[in-house]
Amino acid sequence: MRFLDVAKVYAQSGAGGNGCIAFRREKFIEYGGPYGGDGGRGGDVIAEAVENLNTLIDFRFQQHVKAKSGEGGKGKVMTGANGDAAIMKVPVGTEIYEEDGETLIVDMATPGMRFRLLKGGNGGFGNYHFKSSTNQAPEFALPGLPAEERTFILKLKLIADAGLIGMPNAGKSTFLSRVSAARPKIADYPFTTLEPQLGVVKIDETDFVLADLPGLIEGAHEGVGLGDRFLGHAERCASILHLIDGTGDAVAKTYKTIRAELEAYGNGLENKPEIVALNKVDAIPEKDLAKKRAALEKACGHKVHMISGVSGAGISTVLRAMAHEIIQRRIRQAEERHYAQGPRAPRTRHERQTVNYKAPVVAKARLTDEPKKPVAKTIKAKKAGAKAGLRLAKAKAAKARAAEAEIRPAAKTAKAKSKRPVGRAKAKPRTLSRTAKRAKKAGRR
Repeated sequence: MRFLDVAKVYAQSGAGGNGCIAFRREKFIEYGGPYGGDGGRGGDVIAEAVENLNTLIDFRFQQHVKAKSGEGGKGKVMTGANGDAAIMKVPVGTEIYEEDGETLIVDMATPGMRFRLLKGGNGGFGNYHFKSSTNQAPEFALPGLPAEERTFILKLKLIADAGLIGMPNAGKSTFLSRVSAARPKIADYPFTTLEPQLGVVKIDETDFVLADLPGLIEGAHEGVGLGDRFLGHAERCASILHLIDGTGDAVAKTYKTIRAELEAYGNGLENKPEIVALNKVDAIPEKDLAKKRAALEKACGHKVHMISGVSGAGISTVLRAMAHEIIQRRIRQAEERHYAQGPRAPRTRHERQTVNYKAPVVAKARLTDEPKKPVAKTIKAKKAGAKAGLRLAKAKAAKARAAEAEIRPAAKTAKAKSKRPVGRAKAKPRTLSRTAKRAKKAGRR
């Protein structure tokens, strides 16, 4: 698979569907009224970071990304279908810029991260949406909103914990093949590595990703050789392993040349922790080895490791030094995430009262080594408990009867004091039937 770390993409979201103009025309429904539905919403353009990609080569053959438009509304107040979103799957570590290539929009640095680049247009309203008591038969509808179009520049920066830098033929590819399962191209001519190579390294209990970058030469920041376009893959690294070819004549000058290129590139790469190693010590005479090491230590100002990518001498020491820097960065990142989340909300009563200093603090339950043994209840204790419960129930019933007795006399006195006349009510006259009324009337005559 060909490696590609820069791509240009033309993206377009979906347009919204138009609203529908329709009326009810059933035979037995008089004055049916408006019946047009709304248009569907257009699809979005979404960028998603996936873990199974490590190159942008897919966008070399598919430079246009377009989402589907929403369908128009239909009769019977039916809303049109929404358009499908267009998902751009990019490798983890991809940075998305504006068309100028300098304005950063989003950094897709987390696996599974999703970001909406373009928003789909909303659908237009149908004539059913505009009906009212004063406008009972609207004959108009709204069109859907148009789609958005933009051009994006994608730049990939590989997610690696450590990076290998140095002059061409410094032994970087040999070192990577020695410490990992990666199999980069190795040859006896310069610029063998034309694209970054990744390998997983394991030392003691630490695993990390090591990136082998193409070689740098003097004037790389001006475009000499392969230039410094691959140095962006080292910006996310926790440490940099600077390999110096020990078989060369001027090791101090070689070191200063690479450092000058890093400072010219900028972006904080010159401030990263650096581990300097003198490679190919198995091919250096012992009388020259000490002089080159002293000259290199004087140039860099710190300890220089002596290694050999072919024989494996001193490699474990270098890997442990790299792992130490990587572990420290992981600890700092974990602390930053912890503080970014803020304090956890109190869940228990003790935690809530601890936060509120004005409230009395409930002491935590004391933990003892030996758990308390439950007291076994005997049959007599159970019977005594049942009798006590019965006596308590009888006492409550007696209190309730006494209270009721106190209330009743009071009600009687209140009734006696009332000013209403006391006596028998007059009986209501009995209603006569029709037959009795006729007989009574006939007897009078």
